[in-house]
Amino acid sequence: MIYYRDGKTVLATEGVNRKNVPLSRVPKVVRDAVIAAENRTFYRDQGVSVQGTARALWSTVTGKQLQGGSTITQQMVRNYYSGLGQERSVGRKLKEIMIALKVDRSKPKDWVLERYLNTIYFGRGAYGIQAASRAYFDKDVQNLTPAEGAYLAAVIQQPTRFADPTGAALDAVRARWASVVQGMREIGAISREEAGAQTFPTLARQRPPLSLGGQNGYMLAQVRAELNRLGFTDEDINHGGLKVTTTFDKKLMSLAAEAVRSVLPDGTPKKVRTGLAAVDPGSGEVVAFYGGRYETNQYDNAFSAKVQAGSTFKPYTLAAALEAGYGLDTLVYGNSPITIGSASIPNSGGRSYGPAIPLAQATQYSVNTAFVDLGQRIGLDKVVAAARAAGIPEAQLAPHAKAATLPLGVASVSAVQQASGFATFAAGGIHREAHVIRSVTDGSGLVRTFSPPGTRAFSENTAADTTYALEQVVLNGTGTAARLWDRPAAGKTGTTDESAAVWFSGYVPQLAVAVDMFRDDNKPVTVPGYGELYGGTLPAEIWKTFVGAAMEGKPVKEFPEPVTWNPYYSWDYGRATPQPSGDPNAIPMDPSATFPPYGPGAPGLPPGAPGDEEQPGGTGPDGTGQDGGGPERGGGANNLRPNGLLPDDLRPNDPGRVDDGGSAPGGPGTVQDAPAPGGADRTGADRTGAGTGGVGTGGRRSAGGAPTGLLP
Repeated sequence: MIYYRDGKTVLATEGVNRKNVPLSRVPKVVRDAVIAAENRTFYRDQGVSVQGTARALWSTVTGKQLQGGSTITQQMVRNYYSGLGQERSVGRKLKEIMIALKVDRSKPKDWVLERYLNTIYFGRGAYGIQAASRAYFDKDVQNLTPAEGAYLAAVIQQPTRFADPTGAALDAVRARWASVVQGMREIGAISREEAGAQTFPTLARQRPPLSLGGQNGYMLAQVRAELNRLGFTDEDINHGGLKVTTTFDKKLMSLAAEAVRSVLPDGTPKKVRTGLAAVDPGSGEVVAFYGGRYETNQYDNAFSAKVQAGSTFKPYTLAAALEAGYGLDTLVYGNSPITIGSASIPNSGGRSYGPAIPLAQATQYSVNTAFVDLGQRIGLDKVVAAARAAGIPEAQLAPHAKAATLPLGVASVSAVQQASGFATFAAGGIHREAHVIRSVTDGSGLVRTFSPPGTRAFSENTAADTTYALEQVVLNGTGTAARLWDRPAAGKTGTTDESAAVWFSGYVPQLAVAVDMFRDDNKPVTVPGYGELYGGTLPAEIWKTFVGAAMEGKPVKEFPEPVTWNPYYSWDYGRATPQPSGDPNAIPMDPSATFPPYGPGAPGLPPGAPGDEEQPGGTGPDGTGQDGGGPERGGGANNLRPNGLLPDDLRPNDPGRVDDGGSAPGGPGTVQDAPAPGGADRTGADRTGAGTGGVGTGGRRSAGGAPTGLLP
């Protein structure tokens, strides 16, 4: 029997509905009823019926009606020793005979009868005499009457037909029942008078079978697979009378399915598949998932299906950098494209964010080039190690371990794996393996509980900083559609090339959830009314719908404060005053310090800076420098590239870079536009530039336009 996480609500009967009982609990008259119906010579034969076996072998060889002809011992052997199989063949029958003869010589008859009564199928999903007593008469086996015992003995012959008989089946089972009662009288189990006094028993109402539709089939498949991993054999599962308590929460399972159904528009193509997984960060328990429709596809979307993670992989790269001593204040390359070897890797839409942007902002806006730069700086081996520490299997990472695009999520993962990985951040850097079984009680009553130990994947500081960066994604970045207005949330969007897979993975302190959408044929995921999807659309909306409902009435918990970023300081013309990470390439802590001159204008101007309203911006006109009144600047080679950024031959030309002083004659100077994320045009303060022969005043600049949408 399999239960939801409360240990009381039945999820399904997988393989068997059985509770083993000792032979002493089975009334002798009930034992005799079974012997009368199945094998009257049971206590006298050698475990094999020569005539019955010969008849069965002849039927099998000639291809005529196959029939059993088996004794109780042979039937017990076939049911108890699963290695024999259930097919009807000459080879299987010969093996059955040999084992039955051996068992009869080595075991007492009562030992055989007890195991037979605890393994035989009685219909109504009941295996064993105790389960059958509950299924047919709603009572324990020791309380069965002779008439009820005779009925259970009668159904062994045709358990499916006689489970809830009507019409001709009812007439047939009445006749069979009468034959068993007569047999009981003939073997002396009851007297003639007692036999005549028996009346056909009234059956309890048959409970409807538990459907494998919806998510039940997927749940059972995962439970069986995990039982095998825990060391339980198929024989244990099928014949051990196990009581399995799963991690699945019935209410949350319903909410997951409802979130998917309610958000997906009518007309969503049938080839578009959606997966959802929810993991408790404090235990690693998979409390809910949505795997699709089992009736139409037995390959689930939450555990089994694995698609490229896209930008939902970036938090592992971020964590690897934080573990290596970098901070949210570290400056990374944000222009598009970035060239690594022969590969040119662009940002989404080809947008540039400036040659030096803080890691916090790079995460908020999912800047591809920044994370490629970061991966090269810290080493891809550290990125692999971080993902592995968060629970992503090595086998899924190894094919991409040396790819420059590894930080962008080219490795494929499942929704459960991503929910488990993000749960690591929610748990303060402690990873707990995702699992679906809480406890198993065997037929003898022995209880085994399962709670995988937590292992530290990342420091608390790393988890806190990662969480803060992912909060900004939800508050003001690419994942605003997932924002919860009553509690903090952190998350990351993900969109692979041509929208072959789209994701939103995120968490609140008590729950981590991943949502993905994809197609089997790897074509772009498109939905009427939305067009080609990206992670910040339907996946984020599904995430918000589910998490909002799941957390309703739950206490609001706060995330820890970041360590290498001070959230109480605001942007000031591209400058921030974070708590320092110690990275020499970080934003200066002192607001009055000179911002490192990595590119044209004031690099990395973020949305929200003065004069930059969050709206689509047109392309500003070139800014023309005012006459500097001194010698022209320029001439020497640039040597102001900071340590750790990409070498010159791997960076696009920055024509507006400030160069070393040169010896060219003085004259009017010009300063090109400063690229900025879209917004209204704004005028920058005059800047003073040093040059040989005098001081020149730089020109004013206009903000350039930016694309109206940000893709992860």
